[in-house]
Amino acid sequence: MSSAAVAAMLDAIDGELHSFMVVRHGHVIAEGWAAPYSSDRPHLVYSVSKSVTATAVGFARAEGLLDLDDLVLDHLRDEAPVDPSANLRRMRLRHLLTMTTGHPEGASERAYRQPDWARAILAEPVEHEPGTHFAYNTAATYLLSSVVQRVSGLRVLDYLRPRLLEPLGIEGATSEQSVQGIDDGGSGMSMTTEDLAIFGQLYLQDGVWAGRQVLPVGWAAEATARHVPIGVREESAWSTGYGYQFWRGSHGDYRAYGAFGQYCIVVPDLDLVVATTGAMVVNGELPALWEHLAPAVGESLPPDDAAHGALLARIARLAVPLPKPVRAPDASSRVEASSGAEATCATIDGRRVEVEPNRWGVRVVVLTAGADADDLVVELDDATVHIAVGRSTWRAGVVRVGKPFDREVVAAGAWTVGGYDLTVRVLGEPHGFTVRVRVEGASVTIDGDVNVRFGDREIALVGRLEP
Repeated sequence: MSSAAVAAMLDAIDGELHSFMVVRHGHVIAEGWAAPYSSDRPHLVYSVSKSVTATAVGFARAEGLLDLDDLVLDHLRDEAPVDPSANLRRMRLRHLLTMTTGHPEGASERAYRQPDWARAILAEPVEHEPGTHFAYNTAATYLLSSVVQRVSGLRVLDYLRPRLLEPLGIEGATSEQSVQGIDDGGSGMSMTTEDLAIFGQLYLQDGVWAGRQVLPVGWAAEATARHVPIGVREESAWSTGYGYQFWRGSHGDYRAYGAFGQYCIVVPDLDLVVATTGAMVVNGELPALWEHLAPAVGESLPPDDAAHGALLARIARLAVPLPKPVRAPDASSRVEASSGAEATCATIDGRRVEVEPNRWGVRVVVLTAGADADDLVVELDDATVHIAVGRSTWRAGVVRVGKPFDREVVAAGAWTVGGYDLTVRVLGEPHGFTVRVRVEGASVTIDGDVNVRFGDREIALVGRLEP
């Protein structure tokens, strides 16, 4: 494999890459993590979780605990409406796996606002006959997770531990749960980049790992086959159909894909697996892979020490950008720039900024300067958040808003002429934000954006310094 092609892929990725791993013929040929992310920390993989949950269904079928043609209500009748519709009564586990439940659209956004997700999902109108209409539906995977837990007596990840995770050496994988203690199934799992790559390699090897048949015989081929077209997205370059919670690609590939760049892409024709985590704006496709890496894969390439060295240097530079203090362009203005930053610090250090009503729920901001780190306090509508901020370097801490919402974060900031630049990232997740604080007299503006988010990402706050 061409080192230059791997480097070109990294250069072409659209968005914030947190990690990557490229595996060819079962060997890791390139890998890297962008500071402050690291190889040992699990990362939220969003809908990659679906492919893992489907794997649990495969094991449960092989053990005789369920059949894909079982009716959903045979397993979840106590969660169903008193008088289920005819289409709901026809819904089978197979339809949950292939996202052909008959719902006109995904049901999770509404259902997950209710205390009992399964009950809320089954109360959703099933407008189409199951099996006839594809609609991407995270709620369907939650029902699969519920069924696996009922037939096995174990949460999905606990059920998979001796069957899948331990044979592959996967440790530390976690999953978010519903109030009922059921793994989310369709999202919410966290695992390392290597775990992602191992999962893909297992499927590439038809379920065999270290000479042992780990997956049920035939499951890998069945689960990753194209079972349904995907309607209006059929013409999309990145997907040509859907399997059992796996996307089929247009290059003979298949993938477990999670929002914002969580990828486990398997290319059987090239004996290739590519795993990534990140905060990317692309949706469904990793175009840099097909533009740069895949065309350059060869069976025999001459050594290229220069390209290999350049790749190693490129990987070493992987990092989320840190805020930098303003540096004057020449000696004559350096003092002025420095004093300007110091003046800004003196103006807002430790003072409350009362923020006008906004959709982020921010009410008060207090920024206090320290010797080598700063302290940020944000009063929200329903919580108060404290963040330790390193001076142009990452400072780790825990944002405590009440379990299960506490988050480990890193933050870096820099005083500038007229303001303060701040970057925050949640460790183990795609999410974070970058803002610029600007002060003019008593007026304060805080502008920036959340790096990735379902919905509008812009941050635009206006406030005033208290006397």
